Amino acid sequence: MIPERLAACLEAQRLLVEDALDRCLPRPEGPAHRLAEAMRYSVFAGGKRLRPALVLLACELCGGDRGNAVPPACAIELVHTYSLIHDDLPAMDDDDLRRGRPSCHRAFDEATAILAGDALLTLAFEILAQPLVSPTVGLSDRAGEDTAGQASRVTVRVLPSWERRAARFVAELARGAGTAGMLAGQVADMAYQGEAPTAEAVDFIHRHKTAALLASSLRLGAIAADAPSERTDRLGRFGEKLGLAFQIADDALDVQATSEQLGKTAGKDIASGKVTYPAVFGLEESHRRARQLTTEAMAELDPFGPAADLLRDLARYVVERKA
Repeated sequence: MIPERLAACLEAQRLLVEDALDRCLPRPEGPAHRLAEAMRYSVFAGGKRLRPALVLLACELCGGDRGNAVPPACAIELVHTYSLIHDDLPAMDDDDLRRGRPSCHRAFDEATAILAGDALLTLAFEILAQPLVSPTVGLSDRAGEDTAGQASRVTVRVLPSWERRAARFVAELARGAGTAGMLAGQVADMAYQGEAPTAEAVDFIHRHKTAALLASSLRLGAIAADAPSERTDRLGRFGEKLGLAFQIADDALDVQATSEQLGKTAGKDIASGKVTYPAVFGLEESHRRARQLTTEAMAELDPFGPAADLLRDLARYVVERKA
């Protein structure tokens, strides 16, 4: 059961981020309307918004202005959504369901899904380079219509301080999502599929495919707050351990939960011969490892004191959730 204060916090952050995402995404108008529809279909399909929540929580924990964290929070959610679209494609996991409804390539077509993922990834870095949601005034009014007939995002006031952060934002997200992070995990996930599962393989896959982007979420929040490197690194380690615990719990749910609970096809990992923690260690040991990682993650928060209690609640919820 999710703690009441955490649930209230996550809901408020979800509303903030989804309002910002709505302003950032192109409108389904003009010759490229189908692409915009596919992008919006996938972004607004639901989801926990865990990664943007971590960006915002880390920024506030480090004493930063939440307005500075909204652009990277949006950017990382766009990258996460792009990864889900591509992950569901026939060439990858070939899944018909995502978040309880047809995956993007089923709702549209395969080519549109590929392009929608590409567009979300590209937009994420555009937001970081010149935020579509102003870092200084938060969510401002639309500035009118551009030449393509789409809403021209939002009024932007970019200060020198933002330009200084932008390079660090871009580098951090590229590391977490690229060949040193998520993409390395995805290619390893496919390479090991159908092979005898090993502890080394599952650790590499999940440390890169899932944990790297969660670690980047925390680091992006710290960067938004101009936190010192010691705090940024500590939050990154918290995020990596949390990411591994999250993926172990996800692997276990694939075995134990139903498709209705998960919002995606249950039992797909086993059927596809995926390398997962339960396949390597069994369910009981997987749960134990998730709890141990959560304990280690929360130890990284000790210097922050009670101010980090929401992150601690979130870490516990990640391994105890039922869907």
